[in-house]
Amino acid sequence: MQPHQLNPLIEPQFDAVTEYILNHLGSNVPLVESIGHYIVESGGKRLRPLLVLLAANACGYSGQQHIPLAAVIEFIHTATLLHDDVVDNSELRRGNATANAKWGNAPSVLVGDFLYSRSFQIMVEIGEMAIMQVISNATTVIAEGEVLQLLNQRNPDTTEESYMNVILGKTAMLFEAATECGAILANANPQQREALRLYGRHLGIAFQLVDDVMDYLSSSEEMGKNVGDDLAEGKATLPLIHAMREGSDSERALVREAIRKGGLDDLAPVLDIVHRTGAIEYTKAQAQAQIDHALAALTELPQNSFRDTLTSIARMAVERTS
Repeated sequence: MQPHQLNPLIEPQFDAVTEYILNHLGSNVPLVESIGHYIVESGGKRLRPLLVLLAANACGYSGQQHIPLAAVIEFIHTATLLHDDVVDNSELRRGNATANAKWGNAPSVLVGDFLYSRSFQIMVEIGEMAIMQVISNATTVIAEGEVLQLLNQRNPDTTEESYMNVILGKTAMLFEAATECGAILANANPQQREALRLYGRHLGIAFQLVDDVMDYLSSSEEMGKNVGDDLAEGKATLPLIHAMREGSDSERALVREAIRKGGLDDLAPVLDIVHRTGAIEYTKAQAQAQIDHALAALTELPQNSFRDTLTSIARMAVERTS
């Protein structure tokens, strides 16, 4: 079951967001439309815009502005995907060829810029300064997180703290912006706004940690990307950081060298070390701790079906395999 199918009250709103997104990809430049439609329609759960809808509804919102706001969040997310795939030289996402693999790096970057610009056009139309402040801050932090990840690439000395800062920036900030902006739109009280901000932050961190785990567990059919992609790119994600911390001297040396050189030559022994050192279990436990924080934050919200759906999504986040 897709997350938006958990609550029948949200499905029509979710469909309205999809329609809004497709109606706002228009451009006088055909290539912009082609790439925009390709990446938006290439799958994905659209979890971030769903969080906007659920947060607003959980706080009693009854207007229509949450539809364009959810589209803003999805446009920003899509722009980051286009840019990420260029930076990482990725060829596969969600089981499909990436836009840069089909059209090249330059068009992908420029269409990502277009989607950022379109999102800010829509925000101006919404006309809520507090929302613009949250999202403009989030996009800045996301960019910083991407740069920090780039600096950490092929660096086996990346610490757990440094890596958590990366995923807070590059992943969790957009989750946080989605839920907080939904609360702002609904004129939620300060406690509810803060609760939803924290829920989004902790959910986003957990979501990325589970992604880190799946890179060492899942098949390309499940993940929509290749097993070991993080290792191939020289990313010292949490499973590798833990494996280096807990492994023997020889195991630590092997993982460090694999991170330094990137590629998949050492994938088999690295996988063995990751599993033998309990790195998978450790990372899953960290993800579960984040979900526990997210669920605790929800207790500030009124009890309703939308809060229940937020609870279900948090629990699903640590159980997913794709």
